[in-house]
Amino acid sequence: MKTLTRLLLTAGALLLLLVQGSSAHAFVDHAEPAVGSQIHGAPTQVKIWFTEKLEPALSKIQVFDISGGEIDKRDVKIDQSNGALLTVSLPELKPGKYKVVWRAVSVDTHVTTGNFTFELL
Repeated sequence: MKTLTRLLLTAGALLLLLVQGSSAHAFVDHAEPAVGSQIHGAPTQVKIWFTEKLEPALSKIQVFDISGGEIDKRDVKIDQSNGALLTVSLPELKPGKYKVVWRAVSVDTHVTTGNFTFELL
């Protein structure tokens, strides 16, 4: 009886680990410029590090100015050495507030979305 109980507990624990591992989502770990930051030097890129590796063809970053116009260079890419780092290039920015909108699809196909702002002083 003790062996059967141990076997069932072990099987249950393994199943729980499997379910938890398969439900991974890519969330923002950190970003550059930082979320909600006020910065003095104009960035040349927006970089977002996620908690999971991303699917390159389905993940994106867009950057908008205060009037809602997209101002990034539309060259979103995954970093070659870090599959969890997504970048997009920026033109020379003027002082003002900018909104970053992102969509991340992890390699296990889970989708997350979000946005944040930064301000160039």
